[in-house]
Amino acid sequence: MPRLWARIIQKHRIARQATAECTWDEAGDALTELCHEFDIPRPLWLNKHESEFAEFRRTQFLPEHFVEDVTFDRLEIEFLEDDAKSRRSSDPRNQFDGY
Repeated sequence: MPRLWARIIQKHRIARQATAECTWDEAGDALTELCHEFDIPRPLWLNKHESEFAEFRRTQFLPEHFVEDVTFDRLEIEFLEDDAKSRRSSDPRNQFDGY
């Protein structure tokens, strides 16, 4: 089943991460559930986030996207599909044929 993957980034490292099973239409509810799990406020969902999420299936929220103060650098979310194509490059230099 597809999942929403959320990561709290602090000082360029993943401080916390979690996933929630959801469909594309349930991503907002999954974000609320993950924020509750992280014990952080839900961020504001702006047009910028909507367009990034629709085009790239991921977006990030900075501290100014939260009504309350947060102690991390950013919250990243990404929609993961089970049948998604591999992200590996098709560059022939990355192919390993063995020795």
